[in-house]
Amino acid sequence: MLRSLWQYRYFMLSSIRGELKGRFARSYLGGFWFILHPLAQSLIFSIVLAEVMQARIPNMDNSAAYPIYLLSGMAAWGLFAEILNRSMTIFIEQAPALKKIAFPRLCLPVIVWGGAIINHLLLLLAIAIIFIFFGHYPGRAWIYVPVGIVLISALAFGLGVFLGILNVFARDVGQIMTVILQLWFWLTPIVYLKAVMPQKVQAYINLNPMTGLVAIYQDALLLNQAPNIATLIPSVIVAGIAVAASFILFRRASPELVDAL
Repeated sequence: MLRSLWQYRYFMLSSIRGELKGRFARSYLGGFWFILHPLAQSLIFSIVLAEVMQARIPNMDNSAAYPIYLLSGMAAWGLFAEILNRSMTIFIEQAPALKKIAFPRLCLPVIVWGGAIINHLLLLLAIAIIFIFFGHYPGRAWIYVPVGIVLISALAFGLGVFLGILNVFARDVGQIMTVILQLWFWLTPIVYLKAVMPQKVQAYINLNPMTGLVAIYQDALLLNQAPNIATLIPSVIVAGIAVAASFILFRRASPELVDAL
C-alpha cells in the first residue's frame, strides 16, 4: 500500500492543490476562510468565557493568557476534527470517482490529510500574528508544535480511515461519531483547565489521548515549555494502534469497498 501511494504522489499533490482551489471557488476571500472560521469560533469562546464569565489562568498576570490558551487548544482540536471528519466521509463523497477511475483508494484520506495540514499551517501563522498583537511573542518552544502536528494527524488519520471504512458499510457510524466528537471536545481541556475539574472527572480526562496532544500546543504557545513526555506516551500508543488498525481493516475491506458504495 505504501509503495502504491508513493507511485501516485503526484496525483495526490495535484488533488490537494485542486481541492484547496475548488473549495472556495467564486469566493472573494478564498483561502482566508480556512483561517477565519476557527479564529471566529475561538473569538466567540474568548468573549463569552474570558470577558463575560471572567475566566482566567491561575498564577498568570497576562490578561491575554486565557485567549492564548484557548486559541492554542482550538488549533490543535481543529486539526484533529478536520482530518477525522473528512476521512470518515471521503469514500462516500468520492464514490463516483472510485467506480470509474483506477487508483489506490488510500490516496483519498491522504489527500484529506495533506489539505488539512496546509490549512493548519496557515492558521498557525495567523495565530502567531494575533499573539504578537497580544504582546505575546512566539518562543523557542514553538519547535515542538510539529511534534503535535504529527501525532494529532496520525491519530485522526488512523481513526478516520478506520471509521470511514465502517461508515461505508454502516452509515450509522458517521451519525454516532458526530455526537461522540461533541462529548470528546468537552472531555478535552481546551476551554477549561484540567486542574479545575473534580478528581473523578480528571481520571477520565487523563484517559483521553487528545489531552496530552492538545497540551503540546498549550505548553509551547502559552508557557513556552517543552511537552511532558510521560503524558504523551498513552497518546503515541493509541495513535500507533489506530494507524495500524486502519491499514489492516483497509487491506481486508478494500476489495468490497466499491461494491458497498
